Amino acid sequence: MPRKTDFKKSCKQCKRLVSFLKQVKKQHPDYYCQPVPAFGEPQAELLIVGLAPGMHGANASGRPFTGDASGEMLFRTLYQFGFSSAAESVAEDALKLNNCRITNAVKCLPPENKPQAVEINQCNAYLQVELNRLPDKAVIITLGSIAHNAVLKALQLKRKDYPFGHAVEYDISQSTNTRTLISSYHCSRYNTQTKRLTQVMFDGVFSLAKNHLSND
Repeated sequence: MPRKTDFKKSCKQCKRLVSFLKQVKKQHPDYYCQPVPAFGEPQAELLIVGLAPGMHGANASGRPFTGDASGEMLFRTLYQFGFSSAAESVAEDALKLNNCRITNAVKCLPPENKPQAVEINQCNAYLQVELNRLPDKAVIITLGSIAHNAVLKALQLKRKDYPFGHAVEYDISQSTNTRTLISSYHCSRYNTQTKRLTQVMFDGVFSLAKNHLSND
């Protein structure tokens, strides 16, 4: 794994992803097609970690979860709980996040939305920096098992001690600060259409987060 470093949109360390983005750019010249930066204040108390940019979502707009079905549920929920200024996120709008930041375990669009282990590990250095910037008593919501495990890796925690499960929360406090990790099924179209994840279930995750932040 590379040393901890700040994210750069010019990153080209994963050759497979760089090549794939070039192909997508030819097919969709108006798409962003670069590593997608996090969105929101770096020291927000709530950090949401997704998997990777979607083909016609963040990869097109340049903003995490903006422009695809996953973002529809996420931003609707963020607005409901007071973390977003609007219930819908579209490219080049004036939406702002309130005490919230959104990022991905992998910054570039992967083929078939399936990043390889080496790519997840390569991007983990960027995630480490984002996690280290979080304030005391921060809450981290991971969307899906890949994001969950990426956070554990970045914090040098063992998977067996913090298994993934929907609406499962863990105290991951370290010597310098207090942190809470809450895992959730990803708000993907597949999960919502099959009812693996419902709006009520997703609301429950954010209720847990809101309660932690309100009690600080």
